[in-house]
Amino acid sequence: MPQTRGPIFDDLARLMTDAAGMANGMRREVETVVKTQMERLLSSMDVVTRDEFEAVREMAILAREENDKLTARLAELEAKLAQKQP
Repeated sequence: MPQTRGPIFDDLARLMTDAAGMANGMRREVETVVKTQMERLLSSMDVVTRDEFEAVREMAILAREENDKLTARLAELEAKLAQKQP
């Protein structure tokens, strides 16, 4: 039975596998460096986190709802006061 793969092909396959592994490691390292730099940049710019943004957003929604209720209540009280005046 003839041999279809020689030692050169085995070495080449091993080399390609090692190169792919090294490229993957370099990709992860670059991603880590970029992420670290972005976090440093954003923290120096005083950008809020997603959690902080969502907390303030929820407070604004609640404040808007309370404002709408108070506006309706004020209109109701002004209408009652207008009825009592001659």
